[in-house]
Amino acid sequence: MRSNNPVLNRLDETGRVEARVLGARDVEPMTVDDVVLRTVGLLLVTGVVAAVSWAVIPDADWLAAALAGSALASIALVLVISLKAITNPVPIVGYAVLQGLLLGVASRTFEQVYPGIVVQAVAGTFGVFLGMAALYRARVIRATPRLARLVIGTLLGIAVLSVINLVSYLISGRPGLAVYSVSGQVGWLPYAFSVVAIIAGAFSFILDFDLVERSVRDGRPRRYAWLSAFGLLTGLVFLYWQLLRLISYLRR
Repeated sequence: MRSNNPVLNRLDETGRVEARVLGARDVEPMTVDDVVLRTVGLLLVTGVVAAVSWAVIPDADWLAAALAGSALASIALVLVISLKAITNPVPIVGYAVLQGLLLGVASRTFEQVYPGIVVQAVAGTFGVFLGMAALYRARVIRATPRLARLVIGTLLGIAVLSVINLVSYLISGRPGLAVYSVSGQVGWLPYAFSVVAIIAGAFSFILDFDLVERSVRDGRPRRYAWLSAFGLLTGLVFLYWQLLRLISYLRR
């Protein structure tokens, strides 16, 4: 079964081959604890950098351009790490730092308009993550092929539509499927788009948990825990952005 997360999907393709090649050698396999520790570490890096950027980086005319540049750099880094299945912690930690800069400044902008929204979005993000983890562990929801196809197709559609919507917004100034400003009225379409994205993001964790579990069972090398943690971090960041946007819609 393939994951909807391109990072962990790449792990599934390359890690299986490497595990077989290195199986006869003295290579320490990854464990669930390895993935948990690295995921927590990356989240701490992101959170600390976000707090610093929130407090230090001032509001300025160049800030919007800097945020756009940081977002594009983050996308490029995700593509490079995922497509090349990079397990070196340096670029992965670099992504966490870059996301921290972006999240800190952007979250402060939302917080200035809607006090308390950041706490709500963070609580919602980890609430969804822990809830899906509990459902997966209890086998209430299983990573079936049908679920995989549904989630993969939905997230691919969201990704394509998001890019098209962003390009259209930059050209015409019309928001379309997503509203990028922190104020202004919102029609029903952005609401629906955000809800679908949140549901798809939540179910994506089921596929990711399953892939990490199978990676441990197959005895893949410990260094792949970094790539697994990176994949989970990208999922959490995606979910946070979607919740932040939806909550801002509801409070307008």
